[in-house]
Amino acid sequence: MAEDLIVERPEGLYCPPGDFYIDPWRPVERAVITHAHGDHARVGHAHYLAATPSRGVLRARLGTDITLQTLAYGDAITHHGVRVSLHPAGHVLGSAQVRLEHGGRVWVASGDYFVSGPGDVNNTCEPFEPVRCDCFITESTFGLPIYRWGPQREVFADIDRWWRDNAAAGRASLLMGYAFGKAQRILAGVDAGIGPIVVHGAVETLNRAYREAGVALPPTLHLRDIADRSVLARALVVAPPSVHGGAWARRFGNASDAFASGWMQLRGARRRRGIDRGFVLSDHADWPGLQRAIRATGAERVIVTHGYEAVMVRWLQEQGLEASAFRTEYDDERHDVTEAAGTTAEVVGADAEEGAE
Repeated sequence: MAEDLIVERPEGLYCPPGDFYIDPWRPVERAVITHAHGDHARVGHAHYLAATPSRGVLRARLGTDITLQTLAYGDAITHHGVRVSLHPAGHVLGSAQVRLEHGGRVWVASGDYFVSGPGDVNNTCEPFEPVRCDCFITESTFGLPIYRWGPQREVFADIDRWWRDNAAAGRASLLMGYAFGKAQRILAGVDAGIGPIVVHGAVETLNRAYREAGVALPPTLHLRDIADRSVLARALVVAPPSVHGGAWARRFGNASDAFASGWMQLRGARRRRGIDRGFVLSDHADWPGLQRAIRATGAERVIVTHGYEAVMVRWLQEQGLEASAFRTEYDDERHDVTEAAGTTAEVVGADAEEGAE
């Protein structure tokens, strides 16, 4: 029986014939990175391989001195006899699925991915590309039937309406979302004609990487750029979740606050966050999207990672597929926390920076 192309190891998902890891959570010699979120791209690896559009974001998050090799989508390299290519995942700028070909077999590791519905393209990155394979390693962040995303245009219409109503009432609109990916998707989707857009320093760092990669974002302001603070009463403020309830957020007075995330599908999640509004906007595939993506690969074997693994494995087995799960340290709930913790220094830095103006 042929050896699997990817196996579990304490360091992460390992390709034995290629002698490299995919999104390892412990330091290794060679790491192929699917995208730059903190639970997939970590510091300490000797060599990184990632998709070319992710270069700026990876260096912004991991340091300019990392040893980074990039590969255009669809191009391939061969390492120890394994042909490796990267294909768009539609999740965030530079996100990629990793295609491995060796000994006549093809495996694809998805990382995180977003499968667009009709008219729902995430226009801040390349859309998800189905890749035919024998074995597909899928995420399952939202792998429950309850998770079904509404049309994106309706979500942004709701955000615009909330922002417009707040501006008419003379209060700022504080919209929180992950600094990398979600914030830029919000910026690209809202009606920038409603009022000024102010962003947190952690968001602006990633905005620069997006703009340098050619992604169109509307003009954004930093607090220190605003001489007349009365304009904040009409502003949309985009910031990471870690600002919630903190000194930075209190600078906007009686602002209405909201959170944009797939988790907002659940009323309890909205209530626990203690926010005025929740907008269901995710950069992950929902339950139907996961199913469409898996079917499109044509894979007869599927391995499920982070999320609702047991539910997804059972559904796959009911479809007649060979299915199992890998235990990983990718975790969007943890990522939520990591995002908050990871941006603590940025928040403190931004607070200090803005406090010094």
